[in-house]
Amino acid sequence: MEPFLPAEVANGPHDIPVHNGDFTNSTKTGLQKDGVPAAQQAQKEQRSVSVKAMDAPLSIHYEQEVRPCIDLIDSLRGFGVDKDLGLPAIAVIGDQSSGKSSVLEALSGVAFPRGSGIVTRCPLELKLKNVKKANVWKGKISYKDYSKNLSSAAEVEQEILKAQNSIAGQGVGISHELISLEVESTNVPDLTLIDLPGIARVAVGNQPQDIGDQIKSLIKSFILQKETINLVVVPCNVDIATTEALKMAQEVDPSGDRTLGILTKPDLVDKGTEANVVDVVQNLTVELAKGYMIVKCRGQYDINENISLVDAIANEKAFFEGHEQFGPLLEDGKAGISNLAVRLTKELVNHINKSLPQLRNEIETKLNQSLLSLKKYGIAAPTSYSEQITFLIEKINRFCSHIKNQIMGEEPQEKVKDVRYITKVRNEFTEWNAFLNNCVLKFQTHMERIVREYESAYRGRELPGFVNYNTFESFIKEEVSTLEDPAIMKLKTITEITRDIFMVIAEQHFSAFSNLFKAAKVIIANMSNKQETEAEKVLQAQIKIECVVYSQDTPYNDSLFKTKTNSPNAFANGSIQEMSYHLQAYYKIVSHRLADQIPLVIRCYILNEFADKLRIDMLQLIQDKDRINAYLMEDKDTQRKRDDLKRKIDRLRKAQKTLLTFG
Repeated sequence: MEPFLPAEVANGPHDIPVHNGDFTNSTKTGLQKDGVPAAQQAQKEQRSVSVKAMDAPLSIHYEQEVRPCIDLIDSLRGFGVDKDLGLPAIAVIGDQSSGKSSVLEALSGVAFPRGSGIVTRCPLELKLKNVKKANVWKGKISYKDYSKNLSSAAEVEQEILKAQNSIAGQGVGISHELISLEVESTNVPDLTLIDLPGIARVAVGNQPQDIGDQIKSLIKSFILQKETINLVVVPCNVDIATTEALKMAQEVDPSGDRTLGILTKPDLVDKGTEANVVDVVQNLTVELAKGYMIVKCRGQYDINENISLVDAIANEKAFFEGHEQFGPLLEDGKAGISNLAVRLTKELVNHINKSLPQLRNEIETKLNQSLLSLKKYGIAAPTSYSEQITFLIEKINRFCSHIKNQIMGEEPQEKVKDVRYITKVRNEFTEWNAFLNNCVLKFQTHMERIVREYESAYRGRELPGFVNYNTFESFIKEEVSTLEDPAIMKLKTITEITRDIFMVIAEQHFSAFSNLFKAAKVIIANMSNKQETEAEKVLQAQIKIECVVYSQDTPYNDSLFKTKTNSPNAFANGSIQEMSYHLQAYYKIVSHRLADQIPLVIRCYILNEFADKLRIDMLQLIQDKDRINAYLMEDKDTQRKRDDLKRKIDRLRKAQKTLLTFG
C-alpha cells in the first residue's frame, strides 16, 4: 500500500522525512553510501517522484479525514475528558534502555532526556501536527497550570526535565500527572503518542524500594483501557518473549488486537541471529494481531559522535537498504521510521473511528450521572439574611415533603434492605396479624389443659356442666395480657425502621450542611423517642381495655356459632366443652380487634404524627436567628465536590457538542 502521509510529510515508504528546527543545516541523504550503483539510485529517485505524484490525492484525503480525527481526540483531551473516560490513544511502553526515547525522537525530530535509570518520570503526551508551510517549527509544553511556547527543538529536553522535577520532585520519584508537548512542524507526522516511564525491575541508589511496582501501576492505568493502542518497544538483541513490557501488554490484551511491537537496535544483533529477528517481525515468534515493525534510531554512540536526528534517519535508511536479511522488511513497509510514522497514524485514525460510537454513548451516560450528582448537592447557600431564611425554609419543606411521601407510600421511596419503606411497614403489620392468628391456633391446642386446670383449682359446690363466668374472664385476661410485650416489640421495630429512614432522608437533604444535618438528627431522635413513648402508653391502654371482657351480642353469637360448627367435640366433659367454645369464640374477636388496633396506633403516632410534628420542630430552627449562618455553613468537601462536578459537566458538554458536530 502506498504511504498514507501527504507528500509534504513523508514522501513514500522509502523517502526520508527531513526534520527542521535545529537540524535543518545537517540534512544528508545518505543515498550514495554502501556502494549503491548510480543507475539503481536514479531508479529510486524516479520512484520517489512517482510516489509524490501519487500522494497528491492522498494528501487531500488526509486533510479531510485524518487530521480532523486526531484533532478531535486532542481537543477532547484538552477539555480534560480523559479524566472521566478512556480516549483513543497510543501508549509507548518498554523496559529501561529499550530504545523508547530514540523512537520518539525519530518521530518528532526533538531530543528527549536520556540517561541511566528512570528518565521518563511522568506520562508525556506528545502531540505532533504537520503543517504545510516550509521550514516551520513551533512547540508548546504544558503541565499543571504552567505552559510555555517553544521556538526551537533544542529547548525541549531541558523543559521536559524541568517539568518532571516540578511534578515528581527532584530525584527519582514518578507521578501520574501528565506533561503535554505539542510540536507543529513541516516534517512531522500527524500523530499523538503517550510516552510512559521505562519498566524497572529493582530499585537503584535512592529510588523507592517499590519503584518497579509504582511504574507498573502507572503503565497499567493507561494500557488497561480498551481505547489504548499499546506500542511495545523491545530491543532486537533480547529474547522478546521474556521482556516485561510485552508481558504487561499481553496481560491486558491477550489477543494482541491493540498491541503493536516495535523492535529497536537491529545493529546490535549477534551475527547469525538475524533470521530470528526477521521471524519476530514476520509475526512468527510471539503473534500479535497488529504485528511488528523494526527501526534503527540514534543510539548513545551516535549522540556522542554528534550525529543529528536527520542524519540518523538517513543512516537508518541506508542500513536497511544495505542489509541482506532486513532489507526486504523495508520493502514490505515493516522497517524504518518513515513507515512507522505512516503505520501509527493509520492505526490511530482507524482506532478513533471505531471508538467514536461508544465514546458518544459514554459521554452521554457520564453527563447524565454527573447532572444527577450535582442535583444531590444542590445550590450553594446565599449570603444575605432574608435569602438565607427563604433558602432554609425551602430546604426544610423539601425534606418534610420527602418524609410525607414515605409515610403515604408515594415516590420516591427509600428502601430498607432493598424493600420500599412503606412495603416494609406493611410487612411488619402483616407479621403482627399472622402472629395473632398463630396465637388463636395455640390457644385452641392447649385449651383442654388450661380448662381442666381451672376446673380443678376453682370449681366450687356446683354440679358438672355449669359454666363459671369468673373462670372465663380469668382465662381471657391472662391470654390477652400476654399480647402486650409482642405489641410493644412491634412498635419498637417500626419506630426504628422509620427513624432510620428519616435519618437517611435528612442526610440526602442536609449532608452539605453539617450543622443543619446534626440539628435534624437530634430533632428526629428526640421526636422518635417521644412518639414511641406516647404510642407505647396507648398500646398498653389498648391491651388493658381488651382485658375488659365485652362484645356486642351479634358478633359474639356469630363467632360462637362458627366455633361450635367447626369444633371436633374433643371434650367429654360438657362444662369443659362449653367453656372451650366460649373461650375460643371470644379470643377470636379479641384477635380480630387487635389485628387492626395495634397497627392503627402505630400508624397514628409513628408515621402520621411523627411526620407532622417533625415539620413543626424543623421550622422552629428558623426562630434561632443567631444560628442561621451556622446551619447554612457548607462543608468545604461539599463545595469542592460541587465545583468538581460543575467542571466535569462543563467539559463533558463541550465534548458532547464537539462530537455532535464531528462528521
